[in-house]
Amino acid sequence: MFSKYKKTGKPASAKVVELPKTDAKAAAPAAPPAATTAPQSPMRRPTKVAAQVTPMDKERKRKDRLNDIKLDLHHTLLDNLNLSALETASEQDLRAEINAISNEALSEQSIVLNRDDRQIVFQELYDEVTGLGPLEPLLKDESISDILINGPKRIFIERNGKLGLSEVSFKDEKHLLRIIDKIVSAVGRRVDESNPYVDARLADGSRFNAMVGPIAIDGSLVSIRKFKKDKLGIDDLVGFGAFSEEMAAYLQAAVATRLNIIVSGGTGSGKTTTLNALSSFIDNSERILTIEDTAELQLQQIHVGRMESRPPNVEGKGEVSPRDCLKNALRMRPDRIIVGETRGEEVIDMLQAMNTGHDGSMTTIHANNPRDGISRLENMIAMAGIEMPLKAVRTQISSAVNLIVQASRLQDGSRRMTSITEITGMEGDVISMQEVFRFQRVGLTPDNKIMGHFTATGVRSHFSERFRLWGYDLPAEIFEPMAAE
Repeated sequence: MFSKYKKTGKPASAKVVELPKTDAKAAAPAAPPAATTAPQSPMRRPTKVAAQVTPMDKERKRKDRLNDIKLDLHHTLLDNLNLSALETASEQDLRAEINAISNEALSEQSIVLNRDDRQIVFQELYDEVTGLGPLEPLLKDESISDILINGPKRIFIERNGKLGLSEVSFKDEKHLLRIIDKIVSAVGRRVDESNPYVDARLADGSRFNAMVGPIAIDGSLVSIRKFKKDKLGIDDLVGFGAFSEEMAAYLQAAVATRLNIIVSGGTGSGKTTTLNALSSFIDNSERILTIEDTAELQLQQIHVGRMESRPPNVEGKGEVSPRDCLKNALRMRPDRIIVGETRGEEVIDMLQAMNTGHDGSMTTIHANNPRDGISRLENMIAMAGIEMPLKAVRTQISSAVNLIVQASRLQDGSRRMTSITEITGMEGDVISMQEVFRFQRVGLTPDNKIMGHFTATGVRSHFSERFRLWGYDLPAEIFEPMAAE
């Protein structure tokens, strides 16, 4: 019946699952013993109420039963499918093959499933063979932005900035570890007791991080930051309310005139999304090199060279750090260098690149506001072991960085560009900055949604003359403060 992808030779015998059968005689309650004559107690004894099975218990037992059946069918598939031949099989042929083998196994084991349960089991088997098992429906749901796994039975998802517990679960810790290993081995990385944490990416570019035992005490910890299939542009972000049209016009001029830009923000604030959107203003004639720990950027130009750092191997050798990539990138004639995230000693090479003819470079850092971002840069230079006077460090930063874009994730889960700040130079030993645009909060709605509006601060851009010389003569009106509507 299913010879096309079946292993040659004698197939392994299918494991028979004996489901409990109900016997009418056995199920019938035993006859009560003959009543004996005894004096009745004057005290009234409480009536015992039989325990009732709740719908929740029935659903849990049903899922457990389906999981057991799926596990046995999965072993049967591994014994019978020729996995090497499946690489060239179409989805339709593979589904037909899995359904045929599963139907035969169910018949041999005398297991009867209704139509809906059968379809659920067949779909989950297909996901196990070709994808990431229980994670597949979550990865296909475009409304989900983050998947957070705390052990095999607790999988949380984020929708619209809010976290909630999903109904999806793994069979056990071994099942979860098998899926983790499937992900990391696909990108040439490993995770085990000797190396219990790993950064990787999924096939669609989604960010993946895992930590396993013995470091993870109650089961493996996994976080997946999903990648949007549709590339979000500036117009999309304006439509979502991430920033205003005036801010978009200003940022277009800033990127096109090759200002060095840092996107600052906390975890999950939308730094990478903002960096992707800003890159859309780069001209196609420019050569761009990107450097990341895990490749996430989706640049839309045609001349893009992508680099990804590499951790050391089992012997502790073969590491390629972001700083190594950055040093090599400077020898590859880039017009712009984009570093996915600056977090260590590569900061000094990034600043030097911005100061030595690679105008228009961009990066992201973790910081709560623009002033904190400058302090973070100073700290990273100090941690790199470079002994420089503080004034020299600040002079280097003020001449390299032109603009800091602050992205924030607000308490209602929305992501906004809360500030655009220009660095104008040095005043004594202090870096001088001026805020050009900001998000002005005015309150909360009854359902705890942030109320506010974007406004200019009334300060004219320090780079207005540069914009004009490059052909981006922005009207003075966009720098005028706006009243709340």
